[in-house]
Formats: sequence, structure tokens, C-alpha cells
Amino acid sequence: MSLRGEKTKQEIRENAYQLFAEKGFKEVTMKDICERTGLSRGGLYRHYESTGQIFLEIVNGFASKQKDEVFAKMEQHMPATVILEELLTKYVSEMTDCENSLSLAICEFYSNPAISKEDNSVKKQYEISKATWTVLINYGIGTKEFNPVKPEAVFHVMIFAYQGVRMYSRLMKIDHEIPAQMIGEIKRLLLPEKD
Repeated sequence: MSLRGEKTKQEIRENAYQLFAEKGFKEVTMKDICERTGLSRGGLYRHYESTGQIFLEIVNGFASKQKDEVFAKMEQHMPATVILEELLTKYVSEMTDCENSLSLAICEFYSNPAISKEDNSVKKQYEISKATWTVLINYGIGTKEFNPVKPEAVFHVMIFAYQGVRMYSRLMKIDHEIPAQMIGEIKRLLLPEKD
């Protein structure tokens, strides 16, 4: 694909992301995406066949991007505490930003039995994210920056609490202290107490 074509696809995904965050998955149409991007129907269909195809590209990019970023930082021997702080800061920001949450759209998309049988990208995302966090936590344990914990257990506490807040933030106003408290507990599990 040409550089221009890839740029157009990126613009489509960015605009579609905003629509999915605003409306959920079920309410977004290809017409909505055409209107938001300024593309004709033919221009949009040249790149994507359906809202589902666009949505999957958006969703599948999340975990892979995080993995690439974390692994690059570990290869540069960045301290595990710095990587952790960056990730947790990003998570807090996302938890308090209900306007840009795809949680509702993800639930709507994957609650369709036909899709959930055909595509297991949520499971793939979960596995990529779990592997990334497990490697990061083991890296921090190896450098003695983190407590000797069960990485998978810490990941589960964090990811399901994070997703829970993201979902609830679509349904009610979330006090900003809630994400801060959750992140504080994750840090308490991972980081040794200072003397």
C-alpha cells in the first residue's frame, strides 16, 4: 500500500475511533465515518469493507503498540520503575477519560455471537498484554526494583480493575481518587517499601 493510502487508513481509524467512543459500536455506520472523514463512500470502501473491519484494526493495534513500546524500553535498559510509572500514568489518564473510552464499543462488538466465534482478538489482546506485563514485572524483579510477586496475578488485578473503571466511566461519573487508589495499590504490590 502506498504511503498516501496508509495515511488515509490512519485518518479513517482515528476518526472512527472517536465515533466508536462517542456512540458505541452498534450505532456507528459507514455513512457516519464518511461524514466524519469527508471521504466518499467509494473512497472509504476502497480501504475498508465494514465498520467491523475498521474496529478490529483499531482494537488489534492497542496491545501490540504497548508491547513494542515496553520491549524497546527494556532493550534500552530503562529502569523498570520508569517504565511502570509511564504505563500507570497512561492508565490513570485513560481511566479518567470516559469520552475516549472504547469499552462500551468493545462489549457491543464482541457480544455478537457471530463475531465472538469468528474472531478472538480480545483474547489475543489479553494474551499480548499479559505477556508484556509478565516480562516487564520479571524484568523489574530481576533488577531488584520490584518485589518478588506473581506477575500474572498482579496483571490480573490491574487489568480487570482498569477495564472495570473504563466500563463504569461510561455509565457514571468516576471520582478521580479511584484510579489513583488502584494505581497506588499496584505500586504497593510491586515496589519495595522505602526505609
